[in-house]
Amino acid sequence: MKRRCFVLCSLFLLIVSCYPNTRWWDIGPAAGPEDSETTARPAADKGDLRADQAPLRLRDTETGIASYMADEINGRMTANGELYDMRRLTAAHPNLPFGTIVAVKNLANNKIVEVRINDRGPYVPGRIIDLSFQAARDLELAEKGSGMVEIKVIQLPR
Repeated sequence: MKRRCFVLCSLFLLIVSCYPNTRWWDIGPAAGPEDSETTARPAADKGDLRADQAPLRLRDTETGIASYMADEINGRMTANGELYDMRRLTAAHPNLPFGTIVAVKNLANNKIVEVRINDRGPYVPGRIIDLSFQAARDLELAEKGSGMVEIKVIQLPR
């Protein structure tokens, strides 16, 4: 009896440990018959460029609403494969390359913080960047949850 329980528990742990670490918001919608290219590809691989927006280059700026990633996702895997740490100065952007350094300026109080892009998002229409909790706190956006910012590309990855 003990051996059977041990074998079943071991099998359960093996199955659970092999389960993929995917997030439901990283998986794009199922493709219809007319769009076979998007079948089961994560949203991060699609480029996420809006039709009216060209990719940002060095010293380019973009203005819009910033929000921050909640602490519930602290410790989960980001789109570039590292774990999200809410205490680091990181951010999610729809199309900037991973490793890009961006200066984010809060337009309400002119505070500036530099963040490194390590994730994709935001997935809420009208928002241009998702900041880590620490970046939002440094910009004094954490209490409101979001705010108008200007982002400027400082350094592109090598």
